[in-house]
Amino acid sequence: MATEGFDHSMFGPGPARDDRFVVKDQWVECANFPEGDPAKKFEFLHRQMNEEMNVMENAARSLADFPDAEWELRMWLARQCSDEARHVIAYRRLFESHGGHVGQYPVLNFQYKILGSITTLIGRLAVQNRTFEADGLDAATRAHEEAKAEGDEPLAAMLDAQQADEVLHIRFANEFIRRTVSATPRAALHMASALTLASRAFAQVWAHGGTHVTKYGVAEELRLAAGFAPEEVRFAAEQSAARREAVERAGV
Repeated sequence: MATEGFDHSMFGPGPARDDRFVVKDQWVECANFPEGDPAKKFEFLHRQMNEEMNVMENAARSLADFPDAEWELRMWLARQCSDEARHVIAYRRLFESHGGHVGQYPVLNFQYKILGSITTLIGRLAVQNRTFEADGLDAATRAHEEAKAEGDEPLAAMLDAQQADEVLHIRFANEFIRRTVSATPRAALHMASALTLASRAFAQVWAHGGTHVTKYGVAEELRLAAGFAPEEVRFAAEQSAARREAVERAGV
């Protein structure tokens, strides 16, 4: 149950989950362990397993909802489904190898639910691939560095492979968006509308403390490889640094 004031109208229905899963609407309702707690890294594996499933489900839904999309893009979406399924399996394998079981922690399906309220393909790719996947690339880069420093080779190897996949997922979306806006400038309005809705919905999911969690930096070189323009990467890095500074000043 979401906290009071949560606006469900911004979200579509959630994905199907069996009774092993406890699904929550907001970050504050999940198992959020402090930095330094051994359970934090463990819970991360379970949460990421479900989030990668969300991404796979979103790519599959776009294949079904936009059958007339250009063939090359449909092939990229199909490849993304395969890649994300592999990520889900890898996270589950690691989690269970440490003694965990599916459903051990609550999960969020905000990515799937937000995409369910976006009705254009350019809007979905702008939010899922260009925004959520880009943030996931930053997170995977930070987690990869930490895993290597800790000598966790299985996790480091998995995250290294995930980074390579995410670069491709972001790049094909960036290329499609640029082609589409160049051919039909009005499409930029659909993209802007989707990003605005996603931003408002995301703020609700992370209300009551989620935005105060210290964020990782931007993976600048990988974002460039994923097709972001240098000025876009600089802006993202500046925004990320400003958020981290605000968290530090707040002393959260």
